[in-house]
Amino acid sequence: MLAWLSDCFWHERLWFPEGLGWADLQDRDGRIYAKAHDLWVTIPLALCFLIVRQIFERVVATPLASLLGVRERLRHRATPNPALEAFFCTVTKHPAQAAVQSLSKQVGLSVHQVRRWFRRRRNQDRPSKLKKFREASWRFTFYLLAFIAGLVALIDKPWFYDLNEMWKGFPTLTLLPSQYWYYMIELSFYISLLFSVASDVKRKDFKEQIVHHVATIMLIGFSWCLNFIRAGTLIMLLHDASDYLLESAKMFNYAGWRKTCNYIFILFAAVFFITRLIILPFRIMYCTWVYPVTIYPPFFGYYFFNGLMLVLQCLHIFWAVLILRMAIKFLPGNEIVEDERSDKEETDESEEEEEEEEQGKLENGPVSNGHPALNNNHCKTE
Repeated sequence: MLAWLSDCFWHERLWFPEGLGWADLQDRDGRIYAKAHDLWVTIPLALCFLIVRQIFERVVATPLASLLGVRERLRHRATPNPALEAFFCTVTKHPAQAAVQSLSKQVGLSVHQVRRWFRRRRNQDRPSKLKKFREASWRFTFYLLAFIAGLVALIDKPWFYDLNEMWKGFPTLTLLPSQYWYYMIELSFYISLLFSVASDVKRKDFKEQIVHHVATIMLIGFSWCLNFIRAGTLIMLLHDASDYLLESAKMFNYAGWRKTCNYIFILFAAVFFITRLIILPFRIMYCTWVYPVTIYPPFFGYYFFNGLMLVLQCLHIFWAVLILRMAIKFLPGNEIVEDERSDKEETDESEEEEEEEEQGKLENGPVSNGHPALNNNHCKTE
């Protein structure tokens, strides 16, 4: 059964145009070609990335965060309360007014105390600013180095300037050492992101990020097996061109460098729209959709590869909408461009509210059930 499934999966008609097959990709006369079993090396490399990331965040990112003024804020922890914890975990993290009043009677706390408990409990699950900074600095470092390495590897290649050269001689395209390492490192990094997704900061587009990682891994792996390597390297380079700008903007945002963050964001938005919404669909995807059928009749691999490209392009449009929303907030002169993908932080605001409430207690007297108690210190004659 497994042998039959393997034969079906690796059937030449799925992967190659008619008249071509795996025999055409056998190494000969000093020419080396990409092979599916090469991809196994990405698993140990991905594990190495996870280890290197832990070392980087401790040795490099944490001191850098301290240097830029990013600090861990002391958060008040919610007092253990089984009834409120059960409601928090099973019903909702943001109870309505009626639910708060009901819980207040049930647990014997004031409405204000119940609200504060839920606020503190939500903050316990929120990632700290330092954690976000370390994650952004790791991704910034990789994307920047990957973009530089990809540019060095492709700058002297003819298909970097003439996209029709991507298919010249397909599928017998000789594999270069630079292409091998570029592919293995990029694929390993995205696999490591998939491994660490459970512990990374979760944003509003968490599901879209999962789809992006899976589609990217499939696209890189499939293009390797299909020997769409020239197209694959150009696609990876275009993605890396804007990603490091976004991560650097996040770093300066967490450090409180508002103007620097905004300037980098503007540059990121410009590069994103040019690379993801102009060059990728109208140049790269045009050459992957139109030019190959002028050489070979369409086959399954052709449709599958371009289908994955469409999935990525839909995600690019989704993120472009979020970027536009951030840009609209920026245009009136906001001091900071917020990441639309992030959940709203409560920590700073909540602590300020608590400080104001405590100050109000000192000025207005004790508070009972969220309302100021009657002042009994007046003279009877008043």
